[in-house]
Amino acid sequence: MSLIKSISGIRGTIGGKAGEGLTPIDVVKFSSAYGAWVIEKTGNPKVVIGRDARLSGDMISRLVAATLQGMGIHVIDLGLSTTPTVEFAVPLEKAGGGIILTASHNPIQWNALKLLNSVGEFISDEEGKSILEKAEKEDFSFADVKKLGKYTRIDDYLDRHIQHVLDLELVDVEAIKARNFKIVVDAVNSTGGIAVPKLLRALGVEHIEEMFCTPDGHFPHNPEPLPENLREISKKLEKGNYDLGIVVDPDVDRLALVNEDGSMFGEEYTLVAVADYVLSKTPGNTVSNLSSTRALRDVTEKRGGKYTAAAVGEVNVVNQMKAVNAVIGGEGNGGIIYPASHYGRDALVGIGLFLTHLAKFGKSISMLRATYPNYYISKNKIELTPEIDVDKILLEIKNKYKKHPINDIDGVKIEFEKEWVHLRKSNTEPIIRIYSESDSEATAEHLAKKIMQDIKEVVSASLI
Repeated sequence: MSLIKSISGIRGTIGGKAGEGLTPIDVVKFSSAYGAWVIEKTGNPKVVIGRDARLSGDMISRLVAATLQGMGIHVIDLGLSTTPTVEFAVPLEKAGGGIILTASHNPIQWNALKLLNSVGEFISDEEGKSILEKAEKEDFSFADVKKLGKYTRIDDYLDRHIQHVLDLELVDVEAIKARNFKIVVDAVNSTGGIAVPKLLRALGVEHIEEMFCTPDGHFPHNPEPLPENLREISKKLEKGNYDLGIVVDPDVDRLALVNEDGSMFGEEYTLVAVADYVLSKTPGNTVSNLSSTRALRDVTEKRGGKYTAAAVGEVNVVNQMKAVNAVIGGEGNGGIIYPASHYGRDALVGIGLFLTHLAKFGKSISMLRATYPNYYISKNKIELTPEIDVDKILLEIKNKYKKHPINDIDGVKIEFEKEWVHLRKSNTEPIIRIYSESDSEATAEHLAKKIMQDIKEVVSASLI
């Protein structure tokens, strides 16, 4: 069993002993610390919650709601929802914060509490540390019987969120409707199965093939929207009866697209394509994280803007976007952050903008993909064991490649002439991620293998 406490929340596998998995005791303890922080920080005892459809979601949701009520906090429960919908609801409800009950792309046995501030954005590093400290010290107290919090259920926020997408200036419903798209949707049997088809119908799409759109939490495949997990939707599209495929993760903050021939558009290129469209209408700056494709920089500079890289993590990207007044940004995992909507990754907003772009382009999705620079990212990881000193590994690799440009704001990113490699410790899993990119797939793979071999040599030397 695993329990990972981080500045962004608490994530773990269901079951086991307290402190070792995400047990009811851990949920209550962490919810209490967060509730105490909200009251202390904002003086506003109101919190919005919502969940994805995973099997443990209802149990976790009821634990969180009851705990917050016990602290005198008024709970607004959106029920089955999406991460961006909860983000959208927090300021509208004038709440002190929000909790999304989702383990995002993690497999079925995982769940998590993702924490928001009073404007519906992820809490900062400093705020996360404060909450972790409160949880560790059990620095919280509960309300007496006459001051318990109220519980309110609101079931129409997905509809409000969808209407918000339709109302965005750069979403052209008539253009989308006129293209008469035929679309396949894979929502991995989570809340995207409710939200995505409903959005598509609102956008005028009449031909929708729903795959895995029953929100029962029985994931039919690994829920991370990577090519190796999307074979079934790919086969459906290979037959040539549809214009594109849309894939979202369980909490609907990541968007992956599949071409009309079953090939992958590439989740890295979701942001590239949407950014290209946004920049064509509203020129400006862009931001993505260090592990994202350089194609975004190419597109941005071509449109006259400036590209900036941020540390990995949505809150870091958002902070950098605000600093440079970016008009669009996000992460290469299919996460679109569009400030004209809100500062959070939002697959629904991404769908509205992308379909408008594709509709106005007037040709196939594969032809649109061919208009962008062709880079290849090799994504690898190394499982960690307790005896491995990650910081030492990163320092050794940094020293070995010190003659090359290095960015160490988040792990170690080494720039070569036409390639880069980025090593970092995951915040949510016990692994080191190794991403490398080149305009040649073979070169990207070779670079990743070379760095992985370097890491193994460092580990072996340290164990001697």
